[in-house]
Amino acid sequence: MIDLHAAAAVELSHEPVAAGQVVEGAPTTGYAALGEFGGQEYGVWEMSVGAMSDVEEDELFIVISGSGELQLEGGETRPLETGVVGRLEAGQRTVWTVTSTLRKVYVSGAGISGAGA
Repeated sequence: MIDLHAAAAVELSHEPVAAGQVVEGAPTTGYAALGEFGGQEYGVWEMSVGAMSDVEEDELFIVISGSGELQLEGGETRPLETGVVGRLEAGQRTVWTVTSTLRKVYVSGAGISGAGA
């Protein structure tokens, strides 16, 4: 079972986002792998205010704090706020725009399946 309270309490060290991924501001990210669930890795990831581009891995996530939006390749934009559940596919290009430090719990791996974010 994934403990969301423990994930919210994990202290993370942030690093600057690589210059080639920065879209706006000076965002930083941090993460910690917390274990395995159903044979897939799970952990916590956090991003500070700003915007960055990324190429995703297979992932299911739930936002546990913060806010922003996620723009998917092709232009679709989805709001990010506490309680939002999303699905990312390997190779998918995204832009994360964070307006209040965003923290999510993720489950990642090739066995993830389901509907889009």
